[in-house]
Amino acid sequence: MSEWQSKNVTVAGLGVSGISAARALAGLGASVTVVDGGSSEAHRERAASLEGDGISVRLGDAETLPDGTDLVVTSPGWKPSSPLFAAAAAAGVDVVGDVEIAWRLRGPDAAPWLAITGTNGKTTTTRMLASILEAAGLRTAAVGNIGTPIVDVVLSEEPYDVLAVELSSYQLHWAPSLRAHSAAVLNLAPDHLDWHGSMEAYAADKGRVYEGNRIACVYNVADKVTEDLVREADVEEGCRAVGFTLNAPAPSQLGVVDGILVDRAFVPDRQKQAQELAEISDVQPPAPHNIANALAAAALARAFGVQATAVRDGLRAFRPDAHRIEHVADVAEVAYVDDSKATNTHAAEASLASYESIVWIAGGLAKGATFDELVTKSAKRLRGAVLIGADRELIREALARHAPEVPVVDLDRTDTGAMSEAVRRAAELARPGDTVLMAPACASMDMFTNYNKRGEAFADAVRELGSTSA
Repeated sequence: MSEWQSKNVTVAGLGVSGISAARALAGLGASVTVVDGGSSEAHRERAASLEGDGISVRLGDAETLPDGTDLVVTSPGWKPSSPLFAAAAAAGVDVVGDVEIAWRLRGPDAAPWLAITGTNGKTTTTRMLASILEAAGLRTAAVGNIGTPIVDVVLSEEPYDVLAVELSSYQLHWAPSLRAHSAAVLNLAPDHLDWHGSMEAYAADKGRVYEGNRIACVYNVADKVTEDLVREADVEEGCRAVGFTLNAPAPSQLGVVDGILVDRAFVPDRQKQAQELAEISDVQPPAPHNIANALAAAALARAFGVQATAVRDGLRAFRPDAHRIEHVADVAEVAYVDDSKATNTHAAEASLASYESIVWIAGGLAKGATFDELVTKSAKRLRGAVLIGADRELIREALARHAPEVPVVDLDRTDTGAMSEAVRRAAELARPGDTVLMAPACASMDMFTNYNKRGEAFADAVRELGSTSA
């Protein structure tokens, strides 16, 4: 008899991961109730579908713990302070996430997990890793915070050789027993502090990805906090710390030498040998932060035993998702680049560092961020700035303090034509050879449904500009 047949499980959230977990656990014999505070038509349609499978759904009340609950499975975004979880704690009921459930449901011959987290670059690095693993002839999938729900992949009838698993800090918070084959923390910068409560708590949740690693803990040499998290982790005997750097690598590191990505970690003699993996030109786009992503992906692949040729072939085959430092078009000898995914200052800093002369389109919802450090580091690259969105004043003030010579256009409008005007005004500031870069350093929801819609609006505006300039 399945261990789940005697359990009453409450699933918090009627999103993709919640529905996946609910169906999986119900299929194993658990009595499942899904709770969600929403009650829209979309919520009711999802509820009806689950109820057709014998799963109870309670809409409009996400605070009361159903009677008899033995376990709560939460969707990633629910804050630890949620009343439902307080009620669970008072009742002595554990709260876990869908990643934890997937880990517990793995079979005895389950595929190892290569796990990736960090403030920025997670999705790109995870997909790069999956591309490398596929180039090595391995059956794999990019899962976790992206792609197919991880519970569905774990329960798939067709077995996988290895999984590339993107994990957010939310997911790691709720996954206490996760033990990856190898894992990487790409970088750490203040983000989601309203959810975690402090930078220390945020970093601690990210660091959970290293717990119990068997082969390698991959860290960013340029970000000391990631190395500190490795030092603090309780790993299996023999697990190694492996760094990645944009400079020449020391022993037990991957890095760059004369335009070549090289490995001094997974070679027979780390003191004297280095294995060539790929050329910088094999990584698209070859921006510094994307080279770092490639090195982290390569480190995890090499930890799994992948040959150097597969690293090269996988990187050559990979193309990033839309709105991630994506070249849209050249108009009048000016490049227009969409990095709408740069929704925080850390991501925007990496994006701005990729170009020499920039007209910067920025702004949106700051989420409590400050911009002084970002502007100070990027000021010498700025030809001009066009500011949009609810919190643009914060960026304008930072520019006035640290880059007063940079001309600034402040657009006080949030209608559907705002992006078109932003692109037109940026074009007026730009000179041949410049890059108009939309790297907002802010969330998008003040003006757009999500960062994808913001990026699409930028691309549409660039194409409109091109048609009028032809």
